[in-house]
Amino acid sequence: MFRAFKPLIMLTLLSSVFLLGGCSQIAVLDPKGPVASQQRDLILLSIGFMLFIVAVVFVLFTVMIVKYRERKDRKSPYSPEVEGNTFLEIVWTVVPILIVIALSVPTVQTIYSLEEAPKASKDKEPLVVYATSVDWKWVFSYPEQDIETVNYLNIPTDRPILFKISSADSMASLWIPQLGGQKYAMSGMEMEQYLQADHEGTYKGRNANFTGEGFAEQKFNVNAVSESKFNDWVKKTQKEAPKLTKTQYDELMLPQHADEMTFSSTHLKYVNHGNDAEYAIKARERLGYKPLSPHSKSDPFENVKTNKDQKQSEDQDSH
Repeated sequence: MFRAFKPLIMLTLLSSVFLLGGCSQIAVLDPKGPVASQQRDLILLSIGFMLFIVAVVFVLFTVMIVKYRERKDRKSPYSPEVEGNTFLEIVWTVVPILIVIALSVPTVQTIYSLEEAPKASKDKEPLVVYATSVDWKWVFSYPEQDIETVNYLNIPTDRPILFKISSADSMASLWIPQLGGQKYAMSGMEMEQYLQADHEGTYKGRNANFTGEGFAEQKFNVNAVSESKFNDWVKKTQKEAPKLTKTQYDELMLPQHADEMTFSSTHLKYVNHGNDAEYAIKARERLGYKPLSPHSKSDPFENVKTNKDQKQSEDQDSH
């Protein structure tokens, strides 16, 4: 008898672990904006619907093995030539179709709604941010403010953020779990994504697509602040931060980690990676960098330094 109820008991135990095991600590279930809230609701709807289906299946399974099991006083007839039950065949064909429709409709509606700015702030002008992935760092450009940051992002609350996402080299994925789902970044292509923060705070972002040895540390902080604080930061940065030179940006193309940086100009005057898939390769060639292996975490400056030393030595010999 215990064997009959063992699957149901295991399901109950697993559900208890899921519900009581700290789900509030899962970032995607703790949204801080309308986009993430929609996706959280869709996730919970799908999980709840599927758990209901699993419960129904296990209940029917239990009823069948208890009610129709073979007993000593009742032998089940053996009828190998019996034909199928038309009603049951219709039921187990129609029910899965209805289940797929029930899950597909809200999913498709949510996907299409997320392609536009959140309805709650559709009357506000989106803040445009170019998000560029480079092995292994994130570069964020504010074209309207003429500001560029590396490995951190400042955004105003209650205002949609339109990300224009691309990559300088490897295919990556921009993901800020508490603000919304991930979107892929590819060189020579530009993807768009709307996100928004409704609460002030610092949220974690990262590359969610494996791009080699150093991708685990390709993380960044998103600082959501009030509109007034954001404007103060913009004014201060425009006044105090240094300009981004082409040489500095070329060095950012080297496959290595970088600290947080702030500039009062953007790389968009040099290149738009959504249209140029080879800029990073050419920049590394200009710096004399030769990769030891694809996606290697080796120190790129060691190669650059060696090549520079060799060039200086050759120049001295020629004199």
